[in-house]
This record gives sequence, structure tokens and C-alpha cells, in this order.
Amino acid sequence: MPQRLALLKTWLADVLETTAFTIAPASSDASFRRYFRLRFDGRSLIVMDAPPTQEDTTPFLHIAELLNAEGLNAPRILAKDIHQGFLLLTDLGDTPYLQVLTDTTADRLYGDALSALLHMQQIHRNRLDAIPPYDRVLLIQEMNLFRDWYLKRQRQRIVSPLQEQLLDEVFERLASSALDQPVVFVHRDYHSRNLMFTEETNPGIIDFQDAVQGPVTYDLVSLLRDCYIRWPRARVEVWALNYLRDARQAGIVGMAGDAIDDEAWLRWFDWMGVQRHLKATGIFARLNLRDGKPGYLGDIPRTLGYVREVAGRYRELQALLDFLPAGEPIL
Repeated sequence: MPQRLALLKTWLADVLETTAFTIAPASSDASFRRYFRLRFDGRSLIVMDAPPTQEDTTPFLHIAELLNAEGLNAPRILAKDIHQGFLLLTDLGDTPYLQVLTDTTADRLYGDALSALLHMQQIHRNRLDAIPPYDRVLLIQEMNLFRDWYLKRQRQRIVSPLQEQLLDEVFERLASSALDQPVVFVHRDYHSRNLMFTEETNPGIIDFQDAVQGPVTYDLVSLLRDCYIRWPRARVEVWALNYLRDARQAGIVGMAGDAIDDEAWLRWFDWMGVQRHLKATGIFARLNLRDGKPGYLGDIPRTLGYVREVAGRYRELQALLDFLPAGEPIL
């Protein structure tokens, strides 16, 4: 780490043509990336350190350029050294949505975030050619993180062959539901820690490098059934159905004879959330066990709470409840 920091400072001195700057940690990440806030000539900028042996900056650069071209509020690239894994970015501030979301502010802040999401989902498919698909293989692979890292390693639970089969069947159903949906640009981590509150062109959008072409409800459920903050189901469903109206008008989902009804939309939304929350639970366990980052374990009860709630309402998903019995500690 000290060696990379020295390399970073040397690179910045070359880019800025001065050593008259200061840098301090800005935020950490669930990956190997680190971010620093740079103060220079009265300006505040962000520096990304992405070790090239562990992180590829190419997707970040591509998506940043795409979102900026669309007029969305993503960081602009001021300088880059792909070989060393260094990027110099504009600063979207230090106020994530999670810090300012309250019962009073939620409608306004989510209104801005949903408007930005609608804009992203209208990006023409021709501009998404370089973005990978969210295919069945990836969807299943993500859900297997729950089985492998949470159940078997974090919980040290023995899973019988019959239980393995039950999980496989549920995972296939969830993947099929996702693949039935209209395909759009998917940020893939569109939630309260990756949206920055900004006075102009709110929100600022960060951490988009894992974007894919995938299901229309994925980012919607990431935002509204957030792993880090929870809202009453009734309020969430109102937001989700209001988004459906806007998506219809924008031509993102079918209109007239092929329009999806409210019940089918909420089913897509619910099932997509289960896929995401199973994945997130596995990732949180992996961060603890493999990467020595136990801080995410505290978010598992909320995340699996969503799974319990939704699985209890759909017969096809109720097998999941056998792995999350009521009252059992889930850490």
C-alpha cells in the first residue's frame, strides 16, 4: 500500500505539474479499489487507485463516458493511467443518499433517482454493444454465492443432495423470471451508497463499472429494496408501480395490447429482488471470510429479511424458507 501511494503521488505530480496538493482517503470499496480526495488549487477532485492485477479500469472508463454523453451526473475523467490503474475524476461530493434519506426527503430524492434511472434505461441498445449481457450463467453464478459463501462457509451448514436440488430449482425459476423482462442498461449497484446527493443534476452516480444489459426491474429493486435502508412494503410498491407508468410512457416496457399489468410487474420486481438479495448475502459473507471485511455482516439480516418476506408470498419460492427458518440467527 505505501508503495502504491508513492506511485500515485508521483503520477499526480506529473499530471498536475506540481506537488502543491494534498490527498486523503475518501472512501473504501467492496473491491480492491481505493478512492482519495485531492485538494489542489482550490479544487476538490477524486483519485481512484485500482491495482491493475486485481481491477480493470476499462469498464469504468467506458461507462463514465457513456453516462456523461447522456447528460447524467457521473464523474468525468480528467486524467488516466490504465497501465498503473490510476484515474483522476471530478468530485461529486461526500454526501451519499444514505446520509440524507428520511421519511420526509425520500419522495423527492427517490424521484430524482428514478428520473435518472428512466434516462439510463432509455439509452439506445446500439450504444450498449460493449456492455456484457446479464445472462442465465451470470444470474445463477451470483445466486450460488449464497449457497457457497453464506450457507456452507459463513453458517457452516451441511446441504443435503435434496436441498441442493431445491436450491437449483428455485435459482432456475428466478433466472427465468429475470430473462423474461425487457433488456435495458443495468447499473447493477444502484442504491443509497452509490448515489450522491448533489445540489445540481441530482443524483451523482458512481460505482457503475459492473454495468450489464439486463432486466428492467434490477436497478429499480436495488434502489427501493436497498440492502442498507428499508422502507414499508406499501410505500415501495407505490414507487415501483409509479415507475411502471413512466416506463410505459417512455416505451421501455410494452404498451397497449402487450402491456404488462401491475401484478406481473410486481412479481418481476419481487423475484428480481430475491435474486439480488441472495447474491448480496453471499457477497457480504465472502467479504468477511475471504477479504477480512466483517462490516457488511450487519446488513445480512435486512437483506435476508427481504428474501423471507417475498418467498413467503410465492409458492414457487417457499423452498427458500427452509434455509431461513423464522427465529434462527442468520449470521
